[in-house]
Amino acid sequence: MLKNIFSNTWMNVFFASEYRKRAVSFVFRNNFHDGQVLSAPRSFFGVEDFVDDDNSRPYTYKKEKKSKNPQKHVSFKQRTIAYMEPFSLDVFISKRFVSASLTHRVTCKQVAVAGTNSKDVKAALSSRSDIPACLAVGRILAERAREADVYTCTYTPRDTDKFEGKIRAVVQSLIDNGIDVKVYLD
Repeated sequence: MLKNIFSNTWMNVFFASEYRKRAVSFVFRNNFHDGQVLSAPRSFFGVEDFVDDDNSRPYTYKKEKKSKNPQKHVSFKQRTIAYMEPFSLDVFISKRFVSASLTHRVTCKQVAVAGTNSKDVKAALSSRSDIPACLAVGRILAERAREADVYTCTYTPRDTDKFEGKIRAVVQSLIDNGIDVKVYLD
């Protein structure tokens, strides 16, 4: 194949007289490889080596999900819920600690954060992951939310979480300390 490519090319040899060096350049007359790849190379796994379909970014990034029905109707509630109820509660409970935060949905900024790993709370608690620790996190989060002028929020449990026990203790502590929490259970 290389022999065919060079047989269709014209070799131009020119001399640089001032430097007395010989420079060789090849000029391809058959428009071979005009900077475009004629057939996109594919890797072993069937993924293009460098770019995706629209040639805008490397293939390692996630492609955005395209809707099966782009003309799908989005309800008024879906469009306005983030503005009508702008603050959401996030509660995380592990075996070692408890943390909770209030996040503004539109700007994605955390307004108030409380957890049992912070120095001031750590010293006052005997255990960082029991029910009294959850009540303390709810109380501290409510104080910090009121300082930031947040008095209402929504809470939707994760798919794996049940609204009972420690999670319920954090939410109940927020309600008892003056924050109105609207719980959405699916």
